[in-house]
Amino acid sequence: MKISRIFNWQVVLGIILIALSAIVYYLHYVIFRDAHHIFIYLIGDIAFVFLEVFLVTLVVHNLLARREKQVLFKKMNMVIGAFFSEVGRELIKFCIAFDADSCDFSKKLILQPQWNNKQLKSLHKEIAGFACNVDHRRGDLEGLKSFLLKKRQFLLALLENQNLLEHESFTDLLWAVFHLTEELEGRNDLKNLLPADAEHIAHDIKRVYRQLISQWLFYVQHLKSDYPYLFSLAMRTNPFDRQATIQVR
Repeated sequence: MKISRIFNWQVVLGIILIALSAIVYYLHYVIFRDAHHIFIYLIGDIAFVFLEVFLVTLVVHNLLARREKQVLFKKMNMVIGAFFSEVGRELIKFCIAFDADSCDFSKKLILQPQWNNKQLKSLHKEIAGFACNVDHRRGDLEGLKSFLLKKRQFLLALLENQNLLEHESFTDLLWAVFHLTEELEGRNDLKNLLPADAEHIAHDIKRVYRQLISQWLFYVQHLKSDYPYLFSLAMRTNPFDRQATIQVR
């Protein structure tokens, strides 16, 4: 009903505007008696409408949309940076502890200052097929549970950020982390899990782990392009580098 009313209002307004235009043209003819002049400018104005639509809709609109997207992208990466500072880096370390093959894989993710965007993109493609081997007995489930519960309010605040609605993959990561938190919170005894239950928890950790790696790489790639000093900090706090130290060497 509401859409119908809006449509009717637009139709009425359109008819009124066309009628007013016709009246003005008629008055012009009555005063000057020059139909030739009227049609010359009328056809010229109609012809320019198509060019105006092209310039406004396709050129100007796309330029503004691109600018707006760049601004939004920077805002989203600020939020993602806060996530990795507060939760992400430590969460990666927890996940690495569960991965039986983490040593060999982590070596590929040790960043180098001379790396360029092309190398980072290539690395991202390489890890896309990464099949982590998560074993719930290798890591600290109780410690992971305690850490996630402590960070729950921070994660909830991130979900309230409207900018993240445009970043579907990062939102998926947050939902995966929330799901893992709920699964761990619902179990009082994490040391004596049934086989099927243990497999389910391992799968949840694997989901978070894979998405964390992907988002972390996208984030450091952005830092490399726009914020070299933050890229330097990311190298010195790299959760995949056991020798990493925040001290500048």
